[in-house]
Amino acid sequence: MALIGKLATSVAIGAAIFGCLALGLVASERSIPDLRANGDGLNFDVLAGSDVAGLNSAVPVQRYSARGGADLGFRRWESGREDLPLIVAVHGSGWHGQQFSTLGAALARQGLGDVIAPDLRGHGHNPERRGDVDYIGQFEDDLADLIAQQVRPGQRVVMLGHSSGGGLVIRFAGGAHGDLLNGAVLLAPFVQHDAPTMRTGSGGWARVMTRRIIGLSMLNMVGFTGLNHLPILQFRFPSTVLDGPLGDTATRAYSFRLNASYAPRRDWQSDIAALPDFLLLVGDHDEAFVADAFEPAFSDITQRGRYGQISSGHLDLVDHPETLRLIGDYMAGL
Repeated sequence: MALIGKLATSVAIGAAIFGCLALGLVASERSIPDLRANGDGLNFDVLAGSDVAGLNSAVPVQRYSARGGADLGFRRWESGREDLPLIVAVHGSGWHGQQFSTLGAALARQGLGDVIAPDLRGHGHNPERRGDVDYIGQFEDDLADLIAQQVRPGQRVVMLGHSSGGGLVIRFAGGAHGDLLNGAVLLAPFVQHDAPTMRTGSGGWARVMTRRIIGLSMLNMVGFTGLNHLPILQFRFPSTVLDGPLGDTATRAYSFRLNASYAPRRDWQSDIAALPDFLLLVGDHDEAFVADAFEPAFSDITQRGRYGQISSGHLDLVDHPETLRLIGDYMAGL
């Protein structure tokens, strides 16, 4: 009995040390108030006069109901045809569905599909809790609910995502709702922080609270999720965006659980392997990712991909004319 008591004491001491270490790591990093770009991060100058200036907001925000009763927003561009796919366009980190105001309209106008672009939970105009979700994986459930409410019977579904949105498309393909997809378009997708496609800190765009992430990951390993609402990532938006007409719609920080929901799982190779036939495009001077690393990283896992590099950076890739042309070629052969 004495041996059992000593063993129990040792286990309790070890658990206490583990917990104190994890909590210490969590507490050791905090958000920086009003973090902004200072000559670092992504090149927003290429978007001057576009969606960040609020000039392409003619399409109204519609609403849909997600499981749990949440009221979420999306935009829709109609092709006017019954025989085309539904294209679900997933925005990148920090912004919202208005990112696709130009590309979404062009895809519909050229007869490539009906396009819907959601404001992901925690994003856009007046979300319930900006930068946070209820649980890891909630984005996938929300997107599945949106598709169920917007797709016509027999209509094919193609999911398109830029940056973190592309990462979410990869995650969606490898998750419980992956069978909803008939195709995917990945525009400079985030894969994982340790993938060969990654530049440190997304080229200066993101401030990553590494110690806090490690501490929260340790707590999650033992089933404690009570601190998953804490922010672990901040974005360096420039003042030209934050002080502009849509500055109050920018989401400047992400919680642990939202950030985990926005990316492929740690076994990102399995999520990539689950992708349907897909197109992957990246700018040849992308500031956040290593353009040349995408095709070898993906083609080692799956042979379902088509790849292309465009003369662009990270942000202007979305509205580049060559992006639209290559998506058109891909959709024609889908």
